[in-house]
Amino acid sequence: MDFPPTRQAALARIDAVRPEDYARSRNAIEGAVTYLSPYITHGLVSLPEVLAGVTARHPLDAQHKFVFELGWREYFRHVWGHRGMGIMDSLHEGVLPDARYASQLPTDIREAATGVPVIDRAVHSLYATGYLHNHARMWLASYVVHLRKVHWRVAADWLYGHLLDGDLASNHLSWQWVAGTGSRKPYLFNADNVARYAPAAWHSPGSVIDRSYEALDAIARQVPTPVRAGDDASAVESARLEPPLRTAPPAGLGVTPPDPAAVADREVWLIHPWNLGDLPASLPQGVIVVGIFLTDFHRVWPWSDRRWRFVAHRMAELASLRWHGDAASIGAALQGARQVRSVDDPHLRPWLARWAGCEAAPTIFPIVDRRCDSFSQWWNRASRGVGDAAELLSV
Repeated sequence: MDFPPTRQAALARIDAVRPEDYARSRNAIEGAVTYLSPYITHGLVSLPEVLAGVTARHPLDAQHKFVFELGWREYFRHVWGHRGMGIMDSLHEGVLPDARYASQLPTDIREAATGVPVIDRAVHSLYATGYLHNHARMWLASYVVHLRKVHWRVAADWLYGHLLDGDLASNHLSWQWVAGTGSRKPYLFNADNVARYAPAAWHSPGSVIDRSYEALDAIARQVPTPVRAGDDASAVESARLEPPLRTAPPAGLGVTPPDPAAVADREVWLIHPWNLGDLPASLPQGVIVVGIFLTDFHRVWPWSDRRWRFVAHRMAELASLRWHGDAASIGAALQGARQVRSVDDPHLRPWLARWAGCEAAPTIFPIVDRRCDSFSQWWNRASRGVGDAAELLSV
């Protein structure tokens, strides 16, 4: 599982999509998934580009499963747009009150030493590749929240840090969907479900998940026994498997502090980790392209080395100037520019709006102004009156 940090690799992935195979086998760990998510998250390709590339070869109905799944990403952004950082709190009470769940992730989960093959395989895969199949993410989340009684937010933060495709809306709202704080009921799975969709090495007969759904639901609703501080019965002795997370870029990536002199009285096109597609053809001659990594964001949301290098490699293809600094230093450096423009993204929205005139990121579906609290509600409004998927690209 390899993710070359280039736009060419992303376009090749689009060319390789076979929508019918995807719809038929996407739930299987070895199914025909697209592996496009890191490229979409970081803007190497946009959702309209993905849909246009696929429909050029495979005409699709707007209700096709492939289009439906692209819609989930835009729906999560819709929720983020209406609720802001409220998505970091439970949208409503789940199976148990928030206070009943643990505020730390047990060591055996972090170190892939639970003894439940499907969970340990998932964690190993996450650390080895920076990627995890969506079904494996759901299994991992369900186990952590409903069987181990860890608060969804604690575990969602952990997973985000290691994902190459980590998107705060998609990641955290997916955890809420599994936890039952963003859906009508908790997501549960058992050993039979794993055996149906995963390779043999992931199968988990005789483990804690080898039960009926009724038994698992009862466990999910049990109030956990309080654990004394420092009394983590699940802690394991091991060499540290979990890769470290960084709040700043690793050395050797050509990133420098902000330099006001470099942009003084210049027109600036500002790129960031979420708009790494080709530069707009309309950029005027003489515009200077500056890439930024914002300390204020990464102090809260550190990344793995793999993700820093993925983003930095692509950013270096687009910008000779790549800055790492806090909001005050970047803002001060940009004040002397004649004009600053960029592409909006909610990860950096609190800061970008202060520095630059921002264009909206391209979307597939029309903007739904009214807040929708379920995907089905949003989908009915966003896809209303659209028959062929290609029509979405001209809406």
